[in-house]
Amino acid sequence: MLTDTELRKLRPKEKTFKVADRDGMYVTVSTAGTKSFRYDYRLNGRRETLTIGRYDDTAGAKHPRDPAELDFGMTVSLAEARSLLTVARRCVERGESPSRTKVEKRQEAADSLTFGRWAEKYFADKADPNNGARLADSTLAMRRSVYKRYLEGPFGKLKLDEINPAQLMKHCESIREKGAAAPAVQVREIVLLVYRFAVSKDKSLTVTNPAEAIRPSDIATFKARDRALNPTEIRRFLAVLDTTATSATLRLALRFVMLTMVRKGEFVNATWGEVDFDNAVWTIPKERMKTGKPHVVYLSTQAQDVLVTFKTCFASSRYLHPGRYDMDTPISNATLNLVIEVAVEAIRAKGEDFQNFTVHDLRRTASSLLNEAGFNRDWIEKCLAYEEGSIRGVYNKAEYGEQRRVMLQAWADMIEAWSRDESVREIVRAAKVAAADVDMKIG
Repeated sequence: MLTDTELRKLRPKEKTFKVADRDGMYVTVSTAGTKSFRYDYRLNGRRETLTIGRYDDTAGAKHPRDPAELDFGMTVSLAEARSLLTVARRCVERGESPSRTKVEKRQEAADSLTFGRWAEKYFADKADPNNGARLADSTLAMRRSVYKRYLEGPFGKLKLDEINPAQLMKHCESIREKGAAAPAVQVREIVLLVYRFAVSKDKSLTVTNPAEAIRPSDIATFKARDRALNPTEIRRFLAVLDTTATSATLRLALRFVMLTMVRKGEFVNATWGEVDFDNAVWTIPKERMKTGKPHVVYLSTQAQDVLVTFKTCFASSRYLHPGRYDMDTPISNATLNLVIEVAVEAIRAKGEDFQNFTVHDLRRTASSLLNEAGFNRDWIEKCLAYEEGSIRGVYNKAEYGEQRRVMLQAWADMIEAWSRDESVREIVRAAKVAAADVDMKIG
């Protein structure tokens, strides 16, 4: 019969070994040094093994635990293990399997977890900094927001086996019919992920994932459409963006894309070797341009300030904005659109109607508003680096460098004015005067 002193002296070997105690109970010592109490017994002619618990000589030392508090699988002392052995032996005497009873209890505990509790565990797991599969803050914030607004109320208190595909589909359709197609698709995605997480954490769960029977396209499909923000939407979006749960540099990255009117990929892969602070220009090489020609971006003072911030934060990287976990790689192509999604969801959370948009729509926004303000269409198209495939493009070879510089500074000032809910009339007028002076000097 073992003693605590003997147990403490047991050391791991090259292979797992066991040492007998009494009444069929023994201790196994793994190669890692873990000591576990086990009990072998026969029931209905079949041999079974019960893991009573892991040995810890401090368990219950300061505050002895009541036998009723003990259960199989806990960390226990030698005395507590023997107490549980007595319980197990009585089960066998009654013709019951203590090992299967243990599994059934674990199943009952898992079953008692509602969808809401599993969702909480899922979000906690994906926010854990030690989790290699953790989610980006912006994605996590967006999913939490959708869960709180669309899932917690109707599904939070339901057991996993109480949610079926028809019920989930009906709920998604009701969300879509209220004009929130994207959140409806996200609801299905969150349910899918929570169920997968639950099953991965408890292999004894035998529930059907209701989201697997529903395709995202069954809920809604998204067709490309023209989307340009108006000045009021710019003000509302930027106000919420400043408080969005993501890094400050990612918020600035969206502003920078808006200020410079570039394509998402042109910014994502931008390097410091392309930036000329002295002349306030950013030259994108032809290899990275859709047109196959180098493109010069004239930097407003606001755009230069953003670059100074990037340089301060990411001095050791060759990219203007590197990835979160690797300074030698750029941010993901999906990152900026995810930040937009979170900001739009935050606006909607306030009860305001706001249509979805993407990073690419910021270019359309600039084009639309600058055209409305009466700026020269050729300058706008040069800033957008449109392909010169039309007859207009063939005959229009002028670069309009200085005019574009004036217009992009005006564009940056217009964005700031809209953010303050102020008129841009004087900004536009002054820019046109300055651009006319440039034309006269060139002429």
